[in-house]
Amino acid sequence: MSNERPHRGGYRKRYNREDHDHDRRREPVETPEQKIRTSIIKMGEVDPLQEIPRLAQQIREQVPVVVPAISEGFRIGVTEQPYKIPYYAALLRLLHDQVEGDTNGAPSSTSSSLGKQILEDFWKGFQAFLDKLAWREIRLCIQFFAHLMAAKVISVQSMVYLLQAFSTVLDEFGVSYSRGKRAALCAAEGLMIAGAPLKTVSASSVAGIINAIQMYNESIVTSKFLIQPMMSLCSDATSLDNADELLDTALILLKSLEASNFAESSPAFPRPYLEYPDPENTTSGPFELPSILVPPEVIELDGLATDAGEDAQIKKEDWPEYYLHLFDNTITPDPTTLPGFIVRSNLLDIIDIFEVNRKECARLLLEYPKWNIPGTFKPQPGAPAAEEGLGGKDWQLESTIIETILGSLFILPDPSAKSVYQISLITELCKLSPSTVGPAVGKSIRKLYNALSDGLDTEIARRFAEWFAVHMSNFGFQWVWKEWLPDLALTEQHPKRAFMRRALEFEMRLSYHDRILKTLPEPMQLDPTVISDQAPGPDFEYDEPTHPHHDAAQSVLNLLRGRSKADEVMSHLDSLRDTLEISDTHMNIDTLIRFIAVQSLLSIGSRSFSHLLNAIERYLPLLRGLANGGIVGAGSGSSEAKQDILSAAAAFWKRNRQMVNIVFDKLMQYQIVDPTDVVAWTFTNVAGDSHLSGMRPLSLSAFEWDLLKGALDKANGRVMISRRKVAALRKEEDDTIARAKASGGADVASMEVDADAKPDETPAVESPALVTALKAFTSLTREQKAALSRTLEGFVSCLAPSVSDMHQNPHAGKVITQDAWDGRANWNADEWNAWETWGWYRHYCRVYSPYLRNYATTLSTVAFAKIEGSTEPPAELMKKIWNITTGQES
Repeated sequence: MSNERPHRGGYRKRYNREDHDHDRRREPVETPEQKIRTSIIKMGEVDPLQEIPRLAQQIREQVPVVVPAISEGFRIGVTEQPYKIPYYAALLRLLHDQVEGDTNGAPSSTSSSLGKQILEDFWKGFQAFLDKLAWREIRLCIQFFAHLMAAKVISVQSMVYLLQAFSTVLDEFGVSYSRGKRAALCAAEGLMIAGAPLKTVSASSVAGIINAIQMYNESIVTSKFLIQPMMSLCSDATSLDNADELLDTALILLKSLEASNFAESSPAFPRPYLEYPDPENTTSGPFELPSILVPPEVIELDGLATDAGEDAQIKKEDWPEYYLHLFDNTITPDPTTLPGFIVRSNLLDIIDIFEVNRKECARLLLEYPKWNIPGTFKPQPGAPAAEEGLGGKDWQLESTIIETILGSLFILPDPSAKSVYQISLITELCKLSPSTVGPAVGKSIRKLYNALSDGLDTEIARRFAEWFAVHMSNFGFQWVWKEWLPDLALTEQHPKRAFMRRALEFEMRLSYHDRILKTLPEPMQLDPTVISDQAPGPDFEYDEPTHPHHDAAQSVLNLLRGRSKADEVMSHLDSLRDTLEISDTHMNIDTLIRFIAVQSLLSIGSRSFSHLLNAIERYLPLLRGLANGGIVGAGSGSSEAKQDILSAAAAFWKRNRQMVNIVFDKLMQYQIVDPTDVVAWTFTNVAGDSHLSGMRPLSLSAFEWDLLKGALDKANGRVMISRRKVAALRKEEDDTIARAKASGGADVASMEVDADAKPDETPAVESPALVTALKAFTSLTREQKAALSRTLEGFVSCLAPSVSDMHQNPHAGKVITQDAWDGRANWNADEWNAWETWGWYRHYCRVYSPYLRNYATTLSTVAFAKIEGSTEPPAELMKKIWNITTGQES
């Protein structure tokens, strides 16, 4: 037996060694060019000031010098690591000097320094960014050029021409805000960095660039009214105490710098290149940046129009960017100062660039002080204090980072990235440094909570509740709720009370009712307006045996549980209808049958999401029959039937509003109801006792907004998919016609040519597939316009109702006055509801502005018919918001 047993130890050792050698042979070997590029990209990981001279020497000693590889390293570093830009400028400044005997196989080394050769190749990459209108990369390259000009590597006059090329964009006729804002930021940030030498050489050019930015900023001032984070319905002021708009801030800073001749009381950002002597006078002098022309925007024309002749192409417009201030300027940077603006710009760029890797982003954000002047941020505990006379700001790093992340999360109408990115980024920061980031997060939550009663925008309040709930779910749902116990005395619909309910509802979606209930202090546990005493779940109306229609519902439920065929269930409903007509003469039997059928179907699908989908798919014929009024007789209209189906679903899931949204979405997906039906149902059910939010006057809450948004997104998404299908079929048909013309009428299969054929005289006939797709596109576009129009009509009924309208909201006109706003501490629930409805109307206009602009004439004619000519304040405010949205407000 012992002879048959293998010697396992020696075998393992020999196998591991051979396997390791094999793995080493498979490792890719970096070429010298790749090594030098990697060294440039990773420059400064330990100490950038010490590494720059060493890296410059390493580049010079490379034989031969491969300029494209070096310039690619610079290009990647500048556009993906913007916090290193001053140090890359210092590195290129050292490479710009001509060194005796510096040939190393480089072409034309006698007439051009290595630095200039790198710059020439770098410019090619910049031109490629320009051709693609990659605005972030363009702006970062301009920062790089500005530092190089300050280092005297680039000529001042050519830098002036470069910035003027971007200020010229602002004078273009009909320039979009997206293009104008980005071009203005390119020019503004270039001036901030290189303004002093630029003004010395050409003060008029600097003044001209600033004036162009100012004139452009004044032309878009009206749109700022809609996207302010603090909602003010009674004031047109664009400047806020606790928020700033990006271009406004840049303009204030530029004017301040120009007035002081760009003198700085203290260094604003690192300029390591100033430590080096001035460049030697070479035969060629400083590098001259070539002249440029910013290419126009590319507009895709698909040739599609609606049945009313309107353009169907949707062009998304950017809006001004407001950033919330949560802390005092002694704690976080003041963006109207040069150091503050640069810090926020760098942090936003890091957040934007590293969206693909939140862990790396969190690490870089916490290491950001090392790329700044010492003293910019308060040193960490145990770290040496900064030397006097340097940064001298002592801002709190963690508070600055959290304020910047939340600022990007709360940009209106939509953040640049999915909200889950910023939320998970804050979580990663807390995990990396819980002792320092945790307190900053807690302070931010308290600041935002206090801002709720001062007019925080309704959409930002919704995002705040979402972030709060997700963040708490990552840290055991631990929060000091007892701090907010005094606010239980506020009216039920006060924004702070609404936030509590919404946040707890989101938390229950991420956990379960009993666990969340235990995290609350006893007064909150006992308050049903904070959290329900029952867990979210279904509420089958006919479940109780004492209900008069319990037996009828059970008969339908038994058929569904037994997986009877749809036609059998439909036959049973017909017979059940006849029976109920005799016994219940005082009721609407058609509505009763629909409620029993829909709630029975939802009951068997209530166990899980997959059960719901299986139930809907199995009984699609039944649902479609109910929606079309086929089961309950010809006298009932399908519109009424669809409203009954939605009401039955909402009543069944009234204790779980998330499921109401999900069921409505599935009913639209399977085309049981249309988006317009959901919009109509939402506005019909926002008044009276049937309101799921428990509100009486005609008003909207976040729940109703979610329903509206789901319906509108469904309608818009269908049109977009249909447009893409038509475009693909049209391209396919055009390619087929082109191939036929290229073959000269030849039958490619038989290679026979009809000499008498005249293909040009035969009109082109569209393929059946294309004709069908065009008809579908027309139908879906009509549905989209109907949903948008019905939504607008609904808001008019809520906020500016006519005398004959039912469930009027008398507070809609009251809450928009200055006196009422100043006395908001005494508002009741109905007044806060009206104020929130105004917030959702603003958000509807700004988030769907691309679609509303396309159909502006049609929508306004139909929806504003009730308030046409009215001079009442609510009607005037509605039309003002609409005109700003559609670009008609001057």
